[in-house]
Amino acid sequence: MKSKKLHIVSFDVPFPPNYGGVIDVYYKCKSLHALGFKIHLHCYQYGRAESSKLLHYCEEVKYYKRRKIQNPLTATLPYIVSSRSDKALLANLLKDNAPILFEGLHSTYLLNTANIDPKRCYVRTHNIEHEYYKKLADVERNPFKRLFFNKESQRLANYELVLKKAKMVFSISKPDKNHFEKVNPNTKFISAFHESQNIESLTGIGQYVLYHGNLAVGENNHAACYLAENVFTKVNFPCIIAGNNPSSKLKSICKRNGVRLIDNKSNKEIVDLIKNAQINVLVTFQKTGIKLKLLNALFKGRHCLVNDAMVEDTGLESLCHMANIAEDLAKSIEALKSTPFEMNEITKRQEILGTSFDNMHNAKLLEAYIFG
Repeated sequence: MKSKKLHIVSFDVPFPPNYGGVIDVYYKCKSLHALGFKIHLHCYQYGRAESSKLLHYCEEVKYYKRRKIQNPLTATLPYIVSSRSDKALLANLLKDNAPILFEGLHSTYLLNTANIDPKRCYVRTHNIEHEYYKKLADVERNPFKRLFFNKESQRLANYELVLKKAKMVFSISKPDKNHFEKVNPNTKFISAFHESQNIESLTGIGQYVLYHGNLAVGENNHAACYLAENVFTKVNFPCIIAGNNPSSKLKSICKRNGVRLIDNKSNKEIVDLIKNAQINVLVTFQKTGIKLKLLNALFKGRHCLVNDAMVEDTGLESLCHMANIAEDLAKSIEALKSTPFEMNEITKRQEILGTSFDNMHNAKLLEAYIFG
C-alpha cells in the first residue's frame, strides 16, 4: 500500500480555526487524517500560539517564526513570501521524498528558491493575491498602508509565475481556476474546507439581521461600515454587526445609527448569532476566492442576503437572495424579516452543498490528485 505521508506548509498556525485561510487548512488536515493521511504540518508563527490540538490530526507539527523585515517597501519578493523563509523548514522537507502541499502563495518561498524536486510540490491558492492586495489598497485610508498594499500587489503579480514550478495547483474557486491555469495548466478546482458537515439551519423566523466577519480585515470593516451607514438605517428591524477588533470608525457609525456591535466573541457565540438571525446579510466589494462566512451562513443560518460579488460564480447563487445597492438591500430585508424559513429551503441546501462543498468529497479529490 502506498504511503500517504504528506507535508503541509501553512502560512499561519491553523488553530483556532477562526478566520478564512486557517479554516481551510485546519479542516483539510482533519479530513485528510480521516482518510489515513500521515500529515506533517509546518506552521509559520506570528502571534498565534502553538497548539497540541493539531496533533489530533497530524503526526507532528513544527513551528517556524515569521521573519520581520525592516523596510517592507524595498524588498524584491512580496513581503508575505519573503517573511516566510526558514532554513530549518528546508532541512525538514529534504529528509524524505513525501509530497509537499504549500498553503497559499505566502508559503512558497522554498518552491521559488530551494533545491526541492518540483514533482513533489503542490500549491493550494486561497486568493488571486495581487487582486486581493490591490483592493485592500483601494479601501485603506492610512497613506503608508495604502502604499504598502499597492507595492505588495505589484510584487505578487510578478511572483505568481512561481506556480509554473508546481506539479499541480488547487484553486479554491472556479474563477480562480480560470486565472491560475493560465500560469500552470495543471490547475484543479477544490472548494474550501470548512467546519460544517450538515445543514443546521433553523426553520421559522428569527429576531434580527446579522453581518459577521473578522472586522480587523479592511475588506470586512469596509463592508460593515457600508451596511451600518447605508442599509441598516433604512430598515425597521434590529440590526447586529459581529466580529473581532472593530475599527473606531465602525464603532462610531454603529453608535450613531443604533446598530448593535458585538465584538470579540467566541466561535460558538458567533455561530449562535448566525443560527438565530432571521437574515444573514453578507456583502463584499472584493470578488476573490470564496467567502467562508458565506458557507457558514448557508450551513447554519436562515435567509442569506448577498450582493453579486459575494456569490457570483460560486454555484451558490440559487441559495441566496441577491441585491446590489443600498436601497435594494434594505427593501429585501423588509421583505424577508417576516418570511418564515421553510424546510424545503433546507432540502435545497442539502442537495447543492452536499457535493462540491463536502469536506470528505474534496479530501478524496486531493487524495486522487496527489497519490492517484
